Amino acid sequence: MITRLLDFCLRERLVVLLAAVAVAAYGWHAIQTVPLDAIPDVGENQVIVLSEWPGRSPKDMEDQITYPLSVALQAVPGAKSVRGKSMFGFSFVQVTFGDEIDFYWARSRVAEQLTTVTGSLPQGVTPQLAPDATALGQIFFYVLEPPAGVDLAELRSRQDFFVRYALESVEGVAEVASIGGYVRQYQVDVDPDRLRFHQLTLSAVVEAVRAANIDVGAKTVESGGMEFLVRGRGFIGSGRSTAETIGQIETTVIATRDGIPVRLRDVASVQLGPAFRRGGLDHNGAEAVGGVVIMRYGANPRDVIERVQAKISSLEPELDGIRIVGVYDRTGLIDETIHTLTEALSQETMITIVVVALFLLHLQASLLIAITLPLAVLMAKSRNNGTLIARPPALLPAVPGSPRRAAPAEVPVARSASTPTSSGPIALQVIPFKP
Repeated sequence: MITRLLDFCLRERLVVLLAAVAVAAYGWHAIQTVPLDAIPDVGENQVIVLSEWPGRSPKDMEDQITYPLSVALQAVPGAKSVRGKSMFGFSFVQVTFGDEIDFYWARSRVAEQLTTVTGSLPQGVTPQLAPDATALGQIFFYVLEPPAGVDLAELRSRQDFFVRYALESVEGVAEVASIGGYVRQYQVDVDPDRLRFHQLTLSAVVEAVRAANIDVGAKTVESGGMEFLVRGRGFIGSGRSTAETIGQIETTVIATRDGIPVRLRDVASVQLGPAFRRGGLDHNGAEAVGGVVIMRYGANPRDVIERVQAKISSLEPELDGIRIVGVYDRTGLIDETIHTLTEALSQETMITIVVVALFLLHLQASLLIAITLPLAVLMAKSRNNGTLIARPPALLPAVPGSPRRAAPAEVPVARSASTPTSSGPIALQVIPFKP
Protein backbone atom coordinates (compact mmCIF):
# COMPACT_ATOMS: atom_id res chain seq x y z
CA MET A 1 0.00 0.00 0.00
CA ILE A 2 2.78 2.41 0.93
CA THR A 3 4.75 1.44 -2.18
CA ARG A 4 1.78 2.16 -4.44
CA LEU A 5 1.18 5.49 -2.73
CA LEU A 6 4.81 6.50 -3.19
CA ASP A 7 4.74 5.43 -6.83
CA PHE A 8 1.61 7.48 -7.43
CA CYS A 9 3.17 10.56 -5.80
CA LEU A 10 6.27 10.22 -7.94
CA ARG A 11 4.28 9.78 -11.17
CA GLU A 12 1.62 12.43 -10.50
CA ARG A 13 3.72 15.22 -9.06
CA LEU A 14 1.40 17.96 -10.31
CA VAL A 15 -1.63 16.33 -8.68
CA VAL A 16 0.21 15.96 -5.39
CA LEU A 17 1.39 19.57 -5.56
CA LEU A 18 -2.10 20.89 -6.26
CA ALA A 19 -3.54 18.77 -3.46
CA ALA A 20 -0.91 20.06 -1.03
CA VAL A 21 -1.61 23.67 -2.04
CA ALA A 22 -5.37 23.14 -1.67
CA VAL A 23 -5.00 21.60 1.78
CA ALA A 24 -2.60 24.36 2.85
CA ALA A 25 -4.99 27.04 1.61
CA TYR A 26 -7.89 25.49 3.47
CA GLY A 27 -5.75 25.20 6.59
CA TRP A 28 -4.78 28.87 6.30
CA HIS A 29 -8.46 29.78 5.99
CA ALA A 30 -9.23 27.69 9.08
CA ILE A 31 -6.52 29.48 11.06
CA GLN A 32 -7.95 32.87 10.06
CA THR A 33 -11.52 31.93 11.07
CA VAL A 34 -11.01 29.64 14.08
CA PRO A 35 -11.81 31.18 17.51
CA LEU A 36 -8.46 32.19 18.99
CA ASP A 37 -7.98 32.21 22.75
CA ALA A 38 -4.98 32.21 25.04
CA ILE A 39 -6.46 30.63 28.18
CA PRO A 40 -7.33 26.92 28.19
CA ASP A 41 -10.86 26.00 29.25
CA VAL A 42 -10.48 22.50 30.67
CA GLY A 43 -13.36 22.43 33.13
CA GLU A 44 -16.46 20.29 33.13
CA ASN A 45 -19.52 20.56 30.93
CA GLN A 46 -22.04 21.97 33.38
CA VAL A 47 -25.26 23.96 33.64
CA ILE A 48 -26.00 26.12 36.67
CA VAL A 49 -29.43 26.93 38.09
CA LEU A 50 -29.77 30.05 40.24
CA SER A 51 -32.59 30.91 42.64
CA GLU A 52 -33.08 33.94 44.87
CA TRP A 53 -35.25 34.21 47.96
CA PRO A 54 -34.25 37.46 49.68
CA GLY A 55 -33.84 37.49 53.44
CA ARG A 56 -33.93 33.73 53.95
CA SER A 57 -31.36 31.77 55.95
CA PRO A 58 -29.15 29.12 54.32
CA LYS A 59 -31.14 26.44 56.18
CA ASP A 60 -34.42 27.63 54.63
CA MET A 61 -32.78 27.86 51.21
CA GLU A 62 -31.46 24.31 51.54
CA ASP A 63 -34.74 22.75 52.71
CA GLN A 64 -37.19 24.58 50.44
CA ILE A 65 -35.22 25.33 47.27
CA THR A 66 -31.84 23.63 46.90
CA TYR A 67 -32.97 20.14 47.93
CA PRO A 68 -36.13 20.01 45.75
CA LEU A 69 -34.18 21.32 42.75
CA SER A 70 -31.34 18.86 43.28
CA VAL A 71 -33.72 15.91 43.45
CA ALA A 72 -35.66 16.99 40.35
CA LEU A 73 -32.56 17.71 38.26
CA GLN A 74 -31.12 14.25 38.88
CA ALA A 75 -33.63 13.02 36.30
CA VAL A 76 -32.11 15.14 33.51
CA PRO A 77 -30.86 12.87 30.68
CA GLY A 78 -27.08 12.64 30.55
CA ALA A 79 -26.47 14.23 33.97
CA LYS A 80 -23.39 12.80 35.69
CA SER A 81 -23.77 14.62 39.00
CA VAL A 82 -25.87 17.29 40.70
CA ARG A 83 -24.38 19.50 43.39
CA GLY A 84 -26.16 22.17 45.40
CA LYS A 85 -25.01 25.06 47.54
CA SER A 86 -27.16 27.24 49.77
CA MET A 87 -26.29 30.74 50.92
CA PHE A 88 -28.11 33.62 52.53
CA GLY A 89 -31.02 34.36 50.19
CA PHE A 90 -29.39 32.47 47.34
CA SER A 91 -29.40 28.92 45.96
CA PHE A 92 -26.88 27.46 43.53
CA VAL A 93 -27.37 24.07 41.82
CA GLN A 94 -24.78 22.72 39.39
CA VAL A 95 -25.64 19.94 36.94
CA THR A 96 -22.59 18.27 35.35
CA PHE A 97 -22.77 16.47 32.00
CA GLY A 98 -20.35 14.38 30.01
CA ASP A 99 -18.06 16.09 27.51
CA GLU A 100 -19.78 14.32 24.62
CA ILE A 101 -23.09 16.12 25.33
CA ASP A 102 -23.75 19.38 23.51
CA PHE A 103 -23.71 22.42 25.78
CA TYR A 104 -26.96 23.94 24.52
CA TRP A 105 -28.74 20.58 24.44
CA ALA A 106 -27.89 20.19 28.12
CA ARG A 107 -29.27 23.66 28.88
CA SER A 108 -32.53 22.88 27.09
CA ARG A 109 -32.97 19.63 29.04
CA VAL A 110 -32.36 21.40 32.36
CA ALA A 111 -34.81 24.17 31.44
CA GLU A 112 -37.36 21.53 30.52
CA GLN A 113 -36.94 19.75 33.85
CA LEU A 114 -37.31 23.00 35.80
CA THR A 115 -40.90 23.30 34.61
CA THR A 116 -41.80 20.19 36.62
CA VAL A 117 -40.54 21.54 39.96
CA THR A 118 -41.24 25.28 39.82
CA GLY A 119 -44.77 24.84 41.16
CA SER A 120 -43.51 23.20 44.37
CA LEU A 121 -41.16 26.05 45.27
CA PRO A 122 -42.12 28.92 47.58
CA GLN A 123 -44.20 31.71 46.09
CA GLY A 124 -42.13 34.30 44.29
CA VAL A 125 -39.13 32.01 43.74
CA THR A 126 -38.33 31.41 40.07
CA PRO A 127 -35.19 29.38 39.29
CA GLN A 128 -33.32 30.48 36.22
CA LEU A 129 -30.38 29.26 34.17
CA ALA A 130 -27.07 31.04 34.44
CA PRO A 131 -25.86 32.82 31.28
CA ASP A 132 -24.51 30.59 28.51
CA ALA A 133 -20.90 31.45 29.24
CA THR A 134 -17.86 30.05 31.02
CA ALA A 135 -15.90 31.48 33.92
CA LEU A 136 -13.08 32.16 31.44
CA GLY A 137 -15.44 34.24 29.32
CA GLN A 138 -14.53 37.44 31.20
CA ILE A 139 -12.73 39.05 28.28
CA PHE A 140 -13.09 42.78 28.88
CA PHE A 141 -13.11 44.93 32.03
CA TYR A 142 -13.94 48.62 31.97
CA VAL A 143 -14.62 51.55 34.30
CA LEU A 144 -16.67 54.71 33.84
CA GLU A 145 -14.71 57.96 34.22
CA PRO A 146 -17.18 60.73 35.06
CA PRO A 147 -16.90 64.48 34.54
CA ALA A 148 -16.98 66.82 37.53
CA GLY A 149 -20.20 66.73 39.51
CA VAL A 150 -21.30 63.15 38.74
CA ASP A 151 -21.46 60.90 41.82
CA LEU A 152 -21.19 57.13 42.11
CA ALA A 153 -24.96 56.64 42.32
CA GLU A 154 -25.52 58.43 39.01
CA LEU A 155 -22.67 56.46 37.43
CA ARG A 156 -24.16 53.15 38.59
CA SER A 157 -27.55 54.14 37.18
CA ARG A 158 -25.96 54.93 33.81
CA GLN A 159 -24.12 51.61 33.92
CA ASP A 160 -27.18 49.54 34.87
CA PHE A 161 -29.78 51.14 32.61
CA PHE A 162 -27.81 52.34 29.59
CA VAL A 163 -24.27 50.99 29.16
CA ARG A 164 -25.05 47.44 30.26
CA TYR A 165 -28.04 47.00 27.98
CA ALA A 166 -26.18 48.49 25.03
CA LEU A 167 -23.19 46.16 25.44
CA GLU A 168 -25.39 43.11 25.98
CA SER A 169 -26.86 43.72 22.53
CA VAL A 170 -23.44 43.09 20.95
CA GLU A 171 -23.21 39.76 19.15
CA GLY A 172 -21.25 37.21 21.19
CA VAL A 173 -21.84 38.87 24.59
CA ALA A 174 -23.70 36.70 27.10
CA GLU A 175 -23.84 39.14 30.00
CA VAL A 176 -22.40 42.39 31.32
CA ALA A 177 -21.90 42.35 35.10
CA SER A 178 -21.90 45.69 36.93
CA ILE A 179 -19.41 46.41 39.72
CA GLY A 180 -19.10 49.25 42.21
CA GLY A 181 -21.06 52.39 42.93
CA TYR A 182 -24.41 52.67 44.67
CA VAL A 183 -27.66 51.13 43.46
CA ARG A 184 -30.43 53.66 43.98
CA GLN A 185 -33.60 52.61 45.74
CA TYR A 186 -36.57 54.22 47.44
CA GLN A 187 -36.39 53.35 51.12
CA VAL A 188 -39.39 53.29 53.47
CA ASP A 189 -38.46 53.66 57.16
CA VAL A 190 -41.41 52.60 59.27
CA ASP A 191 -41.92 54.08 62.74
CA PRO A 192 -43.07 51.26 65.06
CA ASP A 193 -44.79 53.67 67.47
CA ARG A 194 -46.89 55.31 64.78
CA LEU A 195 -47.61 51.89 63.29
CA ARG A 196 -48.89 50.69 66.67
CA PHE A 197 -50.94 53.88 67.14
CA HIS A 198 -52.78 53.29 63.85
CA GLN A 199 -53.16 49.57 64.67
CA LEU A 200 -51.43 48.46 61.47
CA THR A 201 -49.01 45.65 60.75
CA LEU A 202 -45.77 45.79 58.80
CA SER A 203 -47.14 43.33 56.25
CA ALA A 204 -50.04 45.70 55.57
CA VAL A 205 -47.56 48.47 54.76
CA VAL A 206 -45.58 46.21 52.43
CA GLU A 207 -48.70 45.02 50.64
CA ALA A 208 -50.01 48.58 50.25
CA VAL A 209 -46.76 49.78 48.65
CA ARG A 210 -46.66 46.76 46.36
CA ALA A 211 -50.29 47.17 45.29
CA ALA A 212 -49.79 50.87 44.58
CA ASN A 213 -47.11 50.20 41.98
CA ILE A 214 -49.30 48.86 39.19
CA ASP A 215 -51.16 50.00 36.09
CA VAL A 216 -54.70 48.82 35.47
CA GLY A 217 -56.69 48.60 32.27
CA ALA A 218 -60.41 48.63 31.42
CA LYS A 219 -62.57 48.51 28.35
CA THR A 220 -63.13 51.25 25.82
CA VAL A 221 -65.56 54.17 25.75
CA GLU A 222 -67.21 55.16 22.47
CA SER A 223 -67.80 58.83 21.88
CA GLY A 224 -68.34 60.73 18.64
CA GLY A 225 -67.76 57.66 16.54
CA MET A 226 -64.37 57.03 18.17
CA GLU A 227 -63.17 54.57 20.78
CA PHE A 228 -61.13 55.74 23.77
CA LEU A 229 -59.04 53.34 25.84
CA VAL A 230 -59.59 53.52 29.61
CA ARG A 231 -56.64 52.77 31.86
CA GLY A 232 -55.36 53.70 35.28
CA ARG A 233 -51.78 54.86 35.59
CA GLY A 234 -50.18 53.73 38.82
CA PHE A 235 -46.53 52.86 38.24
CA ILE A 236 -44.39 54.62 40.81
CA GLY A 237 -42.06 57.20 39.27
CA SER A 238 -43.50 56.98 35.77
CA GLY A 239 -42.66 60.31 34.12
CA ARG A 240 -41.90 62.00 37.46
CA SER A 241 -38.86 63.49 39.13
CA THR A 242 -37.31 62.04 42.29
CA ALA A 243 -39.12 64.47 44.59
CA GLU A 244 -42.46 63.82 42.87
CA THR A 245 -41.93 60.07 43.11
CA ILE A 246 -41.21 60.28 46.84
CA GLY A 247 -44.36 62.33 47.30
CA GLN A 248 -46.30 59.77 45.27
CA ILE A 249 -45.09 56.95 47.53
CA GLU A 250 -45.89 58.94 50.67
CA THR A 251 -49.52 59.36 49.60
CA THR A 252 -50.08 55.61 49.31
CA VAL A 253 -53.18 54.64 51.27
CA ILE A 254 -52.67 51.80 53.70
CA ALA A 255 -56.07 51.70 55.41
CA THR A 256 -59.04 53.90 56.31
CA ARG A 257 -60.39 54.89 59.73
CA ASP A 258 -63.93 56.30 59.72
CA GLY A 259 -63.54 57.41 56.15
CA ILE A 260 -60.15 59.03 56.82
CA PRO A 261 -57.27 57.44 54.89
CA VAL A 262 -54.11 56.39 56.69
CA ARG A 263 -51.30 57.16 54.30
CA LEU A 264 -47.75 55.92 54.23
CA ARG A 265 -46.39 59.27 55.41
CA ASP A 266 -48.46 58.88 58.60
CA VAL A 267 -46.49 55.82 59.68
CA ALA A 268 -43.17 56.03 57.81
CA SER A 269 -40.71 58.30 56.05
CA VAL A 270 -39.62 57.80 52.43
CA GLN A 271 -36.21 58.69 51.06
CA LEU A 272 -33.88 57.94 48.18
CA GLY A 273 -30.80 56.03 49.28
CA PRO A 274 -28.24 53.38 48.29
CA ALA A 275 -28.97 49.68 48.46
CA PHE A 276 -27.01 47.51 50.87
CA ARG A 277 -23.75 46.37 49.29
CA ARG A 278 -21.02 43.97 50.27
CA GLY A 279 -18.15 45.16 48.08
CA GLY A 280 -16.74 47.99 46.02
CA LEU A 281 -14.50 48.67 43.02
CA ASP A 282 -11.17 50.43 43.44
CA HIS A 283 -9.56 51.99 40.39
CA ASN A 284 -6.11 53.55 40.91
CA GLY A 285 -6.85 54.28 44.56
CA ALA A 286 -10.33 55.77 44.07
CA GLU A 287 -13.74 54.11 44.20
CA ALA A 288 -15.23 53.63 40.75
CA VAL A 289 -18.06 52.07 38.76
CA GLY A 290 -17.34 49.53 36.06
CA GLY A 291 -18.41 46.34 34.37
CA VAL A 292 -17.21 42.96 33.12
CA VAL A 293 -18.11 41.76 29.63
CA ILE A 294 -18.82 38.03 29.59
CA MET A 295 -18.34 36.25 26.25
CA ARG A 296 -20.91 33.74 25.04
CA TYR A 297 -19.84 30.09 24.96
CA GLY A 298 -18.04 29.19 21.74
CA ALA A 299 -17.63 32.77 20.50
CA ASN A 300 -14.40 34.24 19.13
CA PRO A 301 -12.96 36.51 21.85
CA ARG A 302 -11.04 38.74 19.44
CA ASP A 303 -14.12 39.43 17.32
CA VAL A 304 -16.30 39.99 20.38
CA ILE A 305 -13.83 42.46 21.88
CA GLU A 306 -13.62 44.36 18.61
CA ARG A 307 -17.42 44.63 18.45
CA VAL A 308 -17.57 45.72 22.10
CA GLN A 309 -14.98 48.45 21.53
CA ALA A 310 -16.86 49.67 18.45
CA LYS A 311 -20.06 49.80 20.50
CA ILE A 312 -18.31 51.74 23.26
CA SER A 313 -17.07 54.29 20.72
CA SER A 314 -20.63 54.83 19.53
CA LEU A 315 -21.97 55.10 23.10
CA GLU A 316 -19.60 57.69 24.56
CA PRO A 317 -21.10 60.72 22.72
CA GLU A 318 -24.46 59.93 24.39
CA LEU A 319 -23.11 59.71 27.98
CA ASP A 320 -22.82 63.48 28.70
CA GLY A 321 -19.06 63.46 29.17
CA ILE A 322 -18.73 60.05 30.83
CA ARG A 323 -15.86 58.03 29.34
CA ILE A 324 -15.67 54.24 29.18
CA VAL A 325 -12.08 53.19 29.81
CA GLY A 326 -10.93 49.60 29.34
CA VAL A 327 -8.66 48.25 32.08
CA TYR A 328 -8.33 44.65 30.90
CA ASP A 329 -8.47 43.46 27.30
CA ARG A 330 -7.61 39.88 26.36
CA THR A 331 -6.75 40.87 22.80
CA GLY A 332 -3.19 41.76 23.79
CA LEU A 333 -2.67 38.39 25.42
CA ILE A 334 -4.07 36.56 22.39
CA ASP A 335 -1.83 38.54 20.02
CA GLU A 336 1.22 37.77 22.15
CA THR A 337 0.26 34.09 22.17
CA ILE A 338 -0.02 34.02 18.37
CA HIS A 339 3.32 35.82 18.09
CA THR A 340 4.93 33.26 20.42
CA LEU A 341 3.54 30.37 18.41
CA THR A 342 4.62 31.88 15.09
CA GLU A 343 8.09 32.65 16.40
CA ALA A 344 8.53 29.13 17.79
CA LEU A 345 7.42 27.55 14.51
CA SER A 346 9.80 29.77 12.53
CA GLN A 347 12.72 28.90 14.78
CA GLU A 348 11.96 25.18 14.54
CA THR A 349 11.84 25.42 10.75
CA MET A 350 15.19 27.20 10.58
CA ILE A 351 16.81 24.72 12.97
CA THR A 352 15.48 21.82 10.90
CA ILE A 353 16.88 23.31 7.71
CA VAL A 354 20.30 23.79 9.29
CA VAL A 355 20.42 20.32 10.86
CA VAL A 356 19.24 18.51 7.70
CA ALA A 357 21.61 20.57 5.56
CA LEU A 358 24.56 19.62 7.81
CA PHE A 359 23.68 15.94 7.70
CA LEU A 360 22.72 15.64 4.05
CA LEU A 361 24.92 18.42 2.72
CA HIS A 362 22.07 19.14 0.30
CA LEU A 363 20.19 22.43 0.63
CA GLN A 364 17.30 21.47 -1.67
CA ALA A 365 16.54 18.30 0.32
CA SER A 366 16.68 20.18 3.61
CA LEU A 367 14.24 22.83 2.33
CA LEU A 368 11.89 20.13 1.09
CA ILE A 369 11.87 18.44 4.49
CA ALA A 370 11.45 21.77 6.34
CA ILE A 371 8.38 22.65 4.26
CA THR A 372 6.52 19.72 5.78
CA LEU A 373 6.51 21.39 9.25
CA PRO A 374 4.22 24.37 8.48
CA LEU A 375 2.31 22.21 5.97
CA ALA A 376 1.57 19.69 8.73
CA VAL A 377 0.27 22.51 10.97
CA LEU A 378 -2.02 23.77 8.20
CA MET A 379 -3.28 20.26 7.47
CA ALA A 380 -4.00 19.71 11.16
CA LYS A 381 -6.02 22.95 11.37
CA SER A 382 -7.96 21.97 8.23
CA ARG A 383 -9.14 18.81 10.02
CA ASN A 384 -9.87 20.40 13.42
CA ASN A 385 -11.31 23.89 13.71
CA GLY A 386 -10.88 23.97 17.46
CA THR A 387 -9.69 26.83 19.63
CA LEU A 388 -6.05 27.82 19.37
CA ILE A 389 -4.77 27.79 22.93
CA ALA A 390 -1.37 28.61 24.37
CA ARG A 391 -0.34 30.05 27.67
CA PRO A 392 2.87 32.06 27.96
CA PRO A 393 3.22 32.41 31.76
CA ALA A 394 5.19 35.66 31.59
CA LEU A 395 2.47 37.34 29.56
CA LEU A 396 -0.59 36.08 31.43
CA PRO A 397 -2.12 38.71 33.76
CA ALA A 398 -4.22 37.83 36.77
CA VAL A 399 -7.63 36.88 35.44
CA PRO A 400 -10.47 35.00 37.12
CA GLY A 401 -10.64 31.28 36.62
CA SER A 402 -12.87 28.50 37.89
CA PRO A 403 -14.48 25.29 36.58
CA ARG A 404 -15.73 25.31 33.02
CA ARG A 405 -19.13 26.72 32.13
CA ALA A 406 -19.73 28.18 35.56
CA ALA A 407 -22.07 31.15 35.67
CA PRO A 408 -20.33 34.54 35.70
CA ALA A 409 -22.61 35.74 38.45
CA GLU A 410 -21.20 33.19 40.92
CA VAL A 411 -17.53 33.48 39.98
CA PRO A 412 -15.70 36.03 42.17
CA VAL A 413 -14.20 38.80 40.10
CA ALA A 414 -10.41 38.97 40.19
CA ARG A 415 -9.06 40.72 43.26
CA SER A 416 -6.62 42.57 41.10
CA ALA A 417 -5.79 42.82 37.44
CA SER A 418 -3.21 45.10 35.90
CA THR A 419 -2.45 45.78 32.30
CA PRO A 420 0.05 48.31 30.88
CA THR A 421 -1.32 51.33 29.07
CA SER A 422 0.16 54.36 27.44
CA SER A 423 -0.14 56.31 30.70
CA GLY A 424 1.24 53.60 32.97
CA PRO A 425 -0.22 50.64 34.86
CA ILE A 426 -3.88 50.78 35.81
CA ALA A 427 -4.86 48.78 38.88
CA LEU A 428 -8.36 47.39 39.26
CA GLN A 429 -9.38 45.85 42.55
CA VAL A 430 -12.64 44.54 43.98
CA ILE A 431 -12.79 45.20 47.72
CA PRO A 432 -15.17 43.15 49.90
CA PHE A 433 -16.70 45.00 52.84
CA LYS A 434 -16.52 43.29 56.20
CA PRO A 435 -19.91 43.01 57.92
